[in-house]
Parts: sequence; C-alpha cells; structure tokens
Amino acid sequence: MTSLQGLWSTPAALRAVRATVVVPGLFAFCYTVLGDLQVATFAAFGGFATLVLAAFGGRAGDKVVAHLGLALAGSALIVVGTAVNQSVLVASLVTLPVVFLVLFAGVGGPNAASGSTAALLAYVLPAASPGTMAMLPERLAGWWLASIVGTAAVLALSPRPPGALLRLAVAKNARALADQLNAALSGDRDPKFRQRSLECKHNLLSTFTSTPYRPTGLAAADQALDSLVGLLEWCTSVICDSLREYDDLTHIDEVERRLLADTASVLLDVAALLTDEPTKPQLDCLEHSLAASVEHLRRLRSDSAEFGAAVHLSFHARTAAVAAHTALADALIAAHRADPAIVSNGRRRWYGTDLAQSERRLAGVTTLANAVSRHANLRSVWFLNSARGAIALAAAVAVADLTGVEHGFWVVLGTLSVLRTNAASTGSTVLRALLGTVVGFVIGAALLLAIGSSTAALWTALPLAVLVAAYAPGVLPFAAGQAAFTVVVSVLFNLLVPAGWQIGVVRIEDVAIGCAVSLAVGVLFWPRGAGSLVADDLADAFRTGGLYLSDAAHWALGLRPDAPTASAAIAAGSRLDEALRGFLAEQGTKRVPKEDLWRLVAGAMRARLTAHSLAGLPAAPGEPDPLRQLLGDHAGQVAAWFDHLASRLDRADHSGVPMLAPPELREPVLPNGATVPDLSTALWVGEHLKHVTPRLMELVAPAGAVAAQRHRAWWR
Repeated sequence: MTSLQGLWSTPAALRAVRATVVVPGLFAFCYTVLGDLQVATFAAFGGFATLVLAAFGGRAGDKVVAHLGLALAGSALIVVGTAVNQSVLVASLVTLPVVFLVLFAGVGGPNAASGSTAALLAYVLPAASPGTMAMLPERLAGWWLASIVGTAAVLALSPRPPGALLRLAVAKNARALADQLNAALSGDRDPKFRQRSLECKHNLLSTFTSTPYRPTGLAAADQALDSLVGLLEWCTSVICDSLREYDDLTHIDEVERRLLADTASVLLDVAALLTDEPTKPQLDCLEHSLAASVEHLRRLRSDSAEFGAAVHLSFHARTAAVAAHTALADALIAAHRADPAIVSNGRRRWYGTDLAQSERRLAGVTTLANAVSRHANLRSVWFLNSARGAIALAAAVAVADLTGVEHGFWVVLGTLSVLRTNAASTGSTVLRALLGTVVGFVIGAALLLAIGSSTAALWTALPLAVLVAAYAPGVLPFAAGQAAFTVVVSVLFNLLVPAGWQIGVVRIEDVAIGCAVSLAVGVLFWPRGAGSLVADDLADAFRTGGLYLSDAAHWALGLRPDAPTASAAIAAGSRLDEALRGFLAEQGTKRVPKEDLWRLVAGAMRARLTAHSLAGLPAAPGEPDPLRQLLGDHAGQVAAWFDHLASRLDRADHSGVPMLAPPELREPVLPNGATVPDLSTALWVGEHLKHVTPRLMELVAPAGAVAAQRHRAWWR
C-alpha cells in the first residue's frame, strides 16, 4: 500500500491525474454545455499544453507567474496564428521569427524553457488549421478557460519542486564540509568525513546536471543558488586538498585555527539558510578573521624559517574562507535575506560587470539582457536549436498547407515532437514516432470498432486515454507516448465529428509528413547537434578562463593597472553548461564518458574560480621585481597552455596540434639583497598557481576524446 501511495505521489502520476480530471472535464463542459466547437477544441488542447507539455517549478507564487505568462503568450500566439493562416507564404514567413523567439526565450530559465513547447502549441493549432478572425473570441475563451482551471489543478496537486532538491543538496554539501573542518580542528582523522564531503559533492553535481537545462532561472535568488553549486564544488576541492596536507589542525597557529573554525561556522550557516532553519549568519566575523590572518602573516619576518610554511598554510585557510564567505553571501540572497549591497555585489560576480545606479532599478531587465547577449551567437545551443526549430516548423506549415492534408496542425506537431539537436537522434526518433503512431492507430481502431457509434463509450474511453498520454512523457518510451496521444486524438475527434477508425489513418499520414520534414531539416541544418558545439564551447571556456586567470594574477602582482574582468569567462562557462546539457540529453551512445565531460567543465571552472580568488587580492605595491615577474610569466604560460588545449578542440585538424606538457612553476629564488614589497601577496599568487598547475594534465585525455568525437561522421 505504501509503495502504491508513493507511485501516485510522483510528478508523472500527479501530472496524469491532473490532466485526466481537467482535460476531459473541460472538453465535456465546452462541447456539451456551451455547445461551441472552437471553445471545446482550444480548451482541450490548452489543457494538454498547460498540464502535460508545461512543467513549471518553484514555489506556488512562481508557478502562478509562469502559468500567467504562458496564458498571455499563448493568447498572443493564437491571435497571430489565426491572422496568418489564410496565406501559405505569410504563415511560413511569420512562423520563422515567432518560433525562434518562443524557443530562444528558454534562456530565461527552466520555467521559460518548459513552457516553450506549450506556447508553440497555441500558435501551431490556429496557424495550421482553417479558421477566421471571427473565431478569435471563442478560441481565446477556450485557451483562458484551460489556463485558469489548469493552474488551479497544478496548485492543488504539485510535487516538491526540483529547486527544493537542489537547495537540500547544497545544504548537505555545506554541512559535510563544516563537519570535516571541525573534525580536523579537533584532531579527528577519520576518513569518513572526507568521504562524506565527496559523496555530497557528487550528489550536488548530479542533482544540478540531471536536467536538459539549468534548474535555476534569472531571478537573483536563482542566480545565487546557481553560483552556490560552483562555489561548493570549489570549496570541497580546496578543503579536501588542504586536509590532505594538514589532516591534524590541532597544532597550527591560533589565528589560522580561528579562521578555519569561522569558516566551518559559516558553512553551517549556509546549510541552515537553505533549509529554513533558524540562524543569524554574520559575514563580519569571518571578515575579521580573514583580516587578522593577513595581518599576522605580514608581521612575520620574510627571512624567518617559518615564513614559507606560514604562507602555505595561510593560502589554504584563506582560500577556503573566501569561498565560504562568498557562499554565505549567495545563500543570504537565495534565502531572500540579503541587503541590497550584497545583492549588488552578487550580480557583479555572476555577470562580471557592475551595474550602474540606473540599471539597478531595472535589475530584472538587465539580467535578462545579459542572458540574451551571452547566447546571441552561433556558439550557443539555445541560438542554434531555436533557429533550427524555426526553420523546421516554418517548412512544416508550408508543407501542410501546400499538400492540403485534412489536419495540417498534426504535421507541424509531428515535426515538433521528433526534432532533436542532431540528425541521428531525429532519425531514430522518427522511427519511434511512426511506430508509436501506428500502434496507437491499431489500438484506437480496435477501440472504435468495438465501441461503434456509442457516444457514452467514447466519453468513457477519453479519460483513460488522457491518463496514459499524460503519464507517458519522461516515464514510458517515446513510442508509447505517441501511441497514447494517437488514441486520445482518435477519441477526441470522433466525439467532435464521428469518422470512425479512418481518423487514425489521417493522423499516420500527417505524422509521417511531419517526421519527414523534421528529418530533412535535421540533415540539412546542424546535423552533428550539440556534440561539436560542446567542443567549441569548451575551447572558449578554456581560453577565456586562462586569460582571466593570467589577468587576475598580473593584477594581484601589481603588473597591470586595471582590475580583471570576468564577463567573457562567465559567458563562456554559461554557454558550455547549456551545450553539455543539450548533448547529454541527445539520444544515442555517447563516445565520451559523462564523467570526462564534467571533468573538463570542472577544469574550466577551476581556472575561473582561481582567477576570482586572485582578483580579490589587493594589488601588490611598488615597481615590478624579479619574483613578481617570474610569477606573472608563469601565469601567462598557464594561459598559453589553456589556449593550446583549446586549439585541439576547435581546429578542423586537431591531430596537427601536439599536446604540450603543463608549465612547471619553479620555486622563486630572490637575488641576494633583493626585496619584494608585500611578499605575502606575491607568495599567495604562487600558491594559487601551484594549486592549478598540477591538475592540468587531467584534462588532456578527455579533451582529446572530445576532439576526436567532433570529427566523427554524424550518422555513426
């Protein structure tokens, strides 16, 4: 009994229950009570769009806003679709920008991405069906009726949102790191603490990367949660590396002990904020400990025996503390408990630029503009997918009109349902779509032959068909979903205009035409899909991350006058994340293991976060000296190595680019009598570079595999 209750509390089951209650109920009310065919049709398909195609997350307020946005967008698209359906040329031309904008709007976050297909249904139905502007009030009435009732059903029956799972994973990771630090400070060397931290980190990354698009939107709280994932991954790496060298922290300097203890306390505050536990987090305490650690190091004599060891320990303690401090700031924003100054600083970190006072008043618009600018280029999976989808649906609208098929919108729906990011995936999906449609036709025909002309039996069969069709997405095989939807269509249209099993034959013909259009567009436009784009975006991330790292090191060393900017590295990282999600969502065998791909992403992130840590150091005063020049040269060599690695990924002939060994950081030796202003800062920079350099070789083999994959024929 418990397992059965658990089954019906899953998202798919709740989605099926909502659709089974709402869609047949709305259709019955509009058709039998109101007696309006247009209202009934748009209410039925609107209910399917609202309850099955769209899956909005977040809190109740977020879902209300998302459903309202879908209702408004759908209304506008119904108007446009109804206005253009009288002309093949006009309908095809208008479809290009409309579909592109709807699909590209997915950069706005998971709710926008989830609602794009539902919104397109609102355009496809009137654009590819006969009708006049006189029908517009009835069509809009059906759509809004479905939107209102569907939203109420979603609010009444909703599972725990994915964002809550991500917050819980972040909290567990932060708490595990705090426990690991506290255990080391008390002298407990049990390896279970390290193992727990690594397990929590892997769970966090798995939760974050399990969806085909980022599970966070563009609101400040969402961006803070997104940032926390990278910070906790970085913090886990830093703390585990540090405790590998200092597994017993009972005998270190009291200043560093206090700094690490405050770091653990801050990580516990991060966990408490994200799980809504009572806490009073204070950034000031950790800031005072950081300042005390810096001052303690500066009081030591640079020629003393313990100075080098003190700098090394200080680097580990300071890096963990800075990461935890930043994480607490993001946690305050995610929990809606941050003051405006913290939010402003957060936006500067997330986007790499500072907002002017006038822009801060329009922070939401500026954030959206930043997201659009990141992806408005040919190395964005969002841009290319949107362009490809627009071309495919415009072609489908033209073909449906020119062939004069009975239900043209099925052609367009068939195109939309099987279009994937590469031609091979589209081809395999075409076969499953046709197979599912044929199976659905057979089942529907047998059902209709058994039912005959009994209207009561059709009304009884409709909820059962909707139940299976609504439960199928993401749970049952794609062919099963197509079969179930075909049965729904057969029953629905036989209630509207009785035609018997022949309606299934029409659907098979229309879906076959739509699949053919989709496959042709897939072969002609971007047949390799996201695989080649992942290689290009990895190359961009390595180049921009390496350059940001070099610029930040030169800034901290006092070798450049201007503070480094992170905007290019952040934008490249965002495009890479989206491209990789798209690639992993593609069907078929991946010749590069998922673990290797995320290792490359982590390598690019490590360079960017190391650069962020360096950019936070005060610039060293005075004229350049041999030590700082040496460290600056090494930072430049690291950037050059990243550029060389990138050339293996985005060159047509990667075999012509031999892999270089990472540069070695020589121990700096000062000439006799030479002095270095603010030696501690210079040595901190050296510690950052030593932390990055040994891990560069880990990226070579995975990068070579990605480079080889992009040059493999797309059909193999």
